[in-house]
Amino acid sequence: MDRLELIKRNTQEVIGEERLNEILKRKEVSCYCGYETSGEIHLGHLVTISKLLDLQKAGVKVKVLFADWHTWLNRKGDWDFIHKQVNVWKKGFIAAGLKKAQFVLGSKFQRKIEYIDDVLIMSLNTTISRALRSMQVVARDIEHARVSQVIYPFMQVADIKHLNVDLVVAGLDQRKIHMMGVDGLFKEINYKTPIFIHTPIITSLSGPGSKMSSSDKGSFISIRDSDKDIKEKINRSYCVAGEIENNPVLEILKLIIFPRIKSFEIKRDKRFGGDLIFNNYDEVELLFKEKGVHPADLKKAIGEGLIKVITPIRNVFNKA
Repeated sequence: MDRLELIKRNTQEVIGEERLNEILKRKEVSCYCGYETSGEIHLGHLVTISKLLDLQKAGVKVKVLFADWHTWLNRKGDWDFIHKQVNVWKKGFIAAGLKKAQFVLGSKFQRKIEYIDDVLIMSLNTTISRALRSMQVVARDIEHARVSQVIYPFMQVADIKHLNVDLVVAGLDQRKIHMMGVDGLFKEINYKTPIFIHTPIITSLSGPGSKMSSSDKGSFISIRDSDKDIKEKINRSYCVAGEIENNPVLEILKLIIFPRIKSFEIKRDKRFGGDLIFNNYDEVELLFKEKGVHPADLKKAIGEGLIKVITPIRNVFNKA
């Protein structure tokens, strides 16, 4: 797989894709993804971590922003809690494979006068309603949003400039904030518009209609979950025979497990055809669509595969 394929695989969209080939000709290309350190690493984080691993393999310099100030402004914890999490998260991300990444603490550069100037410049020509709309997916309770949460999107745009990156990796839930930058904010702060690589959001384990959320523990898998919990959650998750769209079990296989393995095995009794080995995700999807794989067999194999991914990260958190 070449650099371009690695960068683009398993993405929902790439905004500015037409500039990607030109950027990749540079001697050094950098990207970043930002994280609120508000709790545990979960499957949503593992999707973007997988994408960062792809970029790392493609020779792109990866920067991970632990957005402590963002976390605080978004009311996700007090200062002491947030910084305890930062220390554990760094070890967790390294355990997940990001050994070459540069880890950056937001407040180390976000308090500089040049950064504050950029945030205030952007706020001059942006309406409150536009700023609020950009936070609708990111904030927990947009109906009772605080002024701090309106500042948040301007900071996210400023982060890109002050981290000096070419590519931005994020879940699709960040799209509205990024489009504020594309629509003129980057120009206001004299920075090139980067390329945005948006990853999908995993469907809730309970099925179509909602996305996986930490507010719904039954439809959500965290690296804190035990092997038993993971197996049980996957076993009762939505997975209808032959259905590909909005299938959280297949999404976990595609976005989290397959980027880390060379082959995927589904063990079955000889009475039901014996074991199956797949070299890529498309082979699994095609056979499942044709009902050549039973959902129960698929779930069992994915539960075991997910445990292998999560265990080294969970060990870091258990020692903290």
